[in-house]
Amino acid sequence: MSEGHRIFAALYDRLNGAMERGWMGERRERLLSGARGVVLEIGGGTGANLPHYRDVERVTVSEPDPFMREKLRPKLARVRVPVELSEAGAEALPFPDDSFDTVVSTLVLCTVPNQGLALAEIRRVLRPGGRLLFIEHVRGEGSAARWQDRIEPLWGFLLAGCHPNRDTVSSIREAGFEIEALEDFYPPVPLSGLTPHVQGVAAVRLAA
Repeated sequence: MSEGHRIFAALYDRLNGAMERGWMGERRERLLSGARGVVLEIGGGTGANLPHYRDVERVTVSEPDPFMREKLRPKLARVRVPVELSEAGAEALPFPDDSFDTVVSTLVLCTVPNQGLALAEIRRVLRPGGRLLFIEHVRGEGSAARWQDRIEPLWGFLLAGCHPNRDTVSSIREAGFEIEALEDFYPPVPLSGLTPHVQGVAAVRLAA
């Protein structure tokens, strides 16, 4: 079980309030309008995605950090769809193969200790034709990527194990997904050149 990040969890909602009321909340709304059927959200954090779920059958939120779950749990009563909470980490999902129609990952694949294993697990639990909906910050290019490499140790220490320099889109493809939609963007925040983001949809690649 995760030891968790007590201080980061305590400050998360307060630090990100303006972002969630603005550009990030708008992006979550747009992304999750594509969620369908039975949904798994990995790394649910303090529950920022919960208000944006609409026409789905049910949602399972996995969050291994006990301090994040403590912040998330009181919000479950206000959600408009059935929600279950799991303590599982993304690298060891306790669900059978082909369990979900949609998996959601928002700012999570940068923090999981083993991204490849997490993506393999996501693919395993998705049904044939199922989709991964994601918003992630990713590796930049040129000097931005080199700066990301330099600041990674301090960045991860301050931001709950986040790796700012992962080539996440390539990893999604390598895990057996087809990218159906992809948008590159820079958030309207300081030092945005060091935090390029992507928003996209990836489908499980069907066997030939």
